[in-house]
Amino acid sequence: MLKKLFKSFRSPLRRAPRPRSTPEVLSSSQHPLKRNEISRHAISVVERLQRAGYQAYLVGGCVRDLLLDIDPKDFDVATSATPEQVRAEFRNARVIGRRFKLVHVHFGREIIEVATFRANHPQGEEEENSNLAARHESGRILRDNVYGTLEDDAQRRDFTINALYYDPTQEHILDYARGMHDVRNHLVRLIGDPEQRYLEDPVRMLRAVRFAAKLDFDIEKHSAAPIRRLAPMLRDIPAARLFDEVLKLFLAGYAEYTFDLLLEHDLFAQLFPASGEALKRNPEYTEKLIRQALINTDERIHDGKSVTPAFLFAALLWPALPARVLHLQDKGMPPIPAMQEAAHTLIAEQCQRIAVPKRFTIPIREIWDMQERLPRRSGKRADLLLENPRFRAGYDFLLLRELAGENTGGLGEWWTDYQDANDSERRQMIRDLAGKGESTASAAPRKRRRNNNRRKRGNEGSGE
Repeated sequence: MLKKLFKSFRSPLRRAPRPRSTPEVLSSSQHPLKRNEISRHAISVVERLQRAGYQAYLVGGCVRDLLLDIDPKDFDVATSATPEQVRAEFRNARVIGRRFKLVHVHFGREIIEVATFRANHPQGEEEENSNLAARHESGRILRDNVYGTLEDDAQRRDFTINALYYDPTQEHILDYARGMHDVRNHLVRLIGDPEQRYLEDPVRMLRAVRFAAKLDFDIEKHSAAPIRRLAPMLRDIPAARLFDEVLKLFLAGYAEYTFDLLLEHDLFAQLFPASGEALKRNPEYTEKLIRQALINTDERIHDGKSVTPAFLFAALLWPALPARVLHLQDKGMPPIPAMQEAAHTLIAEQCQRIAVPKRFTIPIREIWDMQERLPRRSGKRADLLLENPRFRAGYDFLLLRELAGENTGGLGEWWTDYQDANDSERRQMIRDLAGKGESTASAAPRKRRRNNNRRKRGNEGSGE
């Protein structure tokens, strides 16, 4: 009772602005959307829900992207029907999620995601921490299944450009948050008070960056202002969720621009703490290597080629590795064990922040391990390395290191020539190495070790 009494005396300045209750309605002549550009399955879901007596609209990214002449990657539906009511209408549907209940309606390989209109959370602790809604003490939303009206739902959405509702039956758009204005002016703007919305879900800071990079929009100044100060809030986000968000940031074809925005808003170091330290310690090399890896990733995506998170994470984390290797060598650990131990601890620390699955951490370590093996080419080693399933990734990573300015003694060029050579040419290249003394340029600097009992050797390769 006392909490409710004190709440009634709160300053009006703390209250959110009164939401707009009537939308701007844009008829078919006022917008460019056409039914034939939209998934027929998405339209059928909307129309079926409407026939059953529910409100239903296409909403979010699909509407925004169609307005910008971008092919939507999927179609989302918002409705007044609860998840259970939606499930009852479609035999090919299933309810998913706990924090945010949704329904997936399956049409072969296409999935239409259906969400019930959400409302603002109740303010009292007694009402809020329930099976429907819960918040962390920081303000972060832990559970979000408070249902409401269409008007409530529009105000609960994160950005104005994602709060546009399209009715394919009447072919009009409902705009409660001036989203059309921001689409036209290329702005990413939060709905409501930016600080409060980031506290509710800090991942919105990453989403703001992602939409700005994807759409080539600016983050509206009031929406951008709190990000640097609130960036540490990302530490509270579950590591598994951040892994999904990082893939969205870097594997969508605009990774380099995303990296620039993450640096600008002090978000990169929150996602990759060790690499953030490497940027401070050796900014030119670290930024050049990461940037080149992201440019290569963008080019592969635009060319329709496959990309793997393992190579991306290997590049994002690599600049933090050499200093750790040297530290272990200073303690007396030999180079290869030092490399392996440093790689293990670095990945383990990173997984505390971003839960990289083992199916990617193992290839990351294999790519790094290949950097120690590629300089060792004497005898049959070069041919055995060529047959290694990680050779190509290791070779590409070697070239990336050279592009960033590492001196490998021409190792990348040697391996390029070796792959193109015939068998006799390859044998000659190996003999040439033996004549010169095989280069031992490695991934991390090595400390020279004295050996007073060193035996004199003939003119042999230095490979082990």
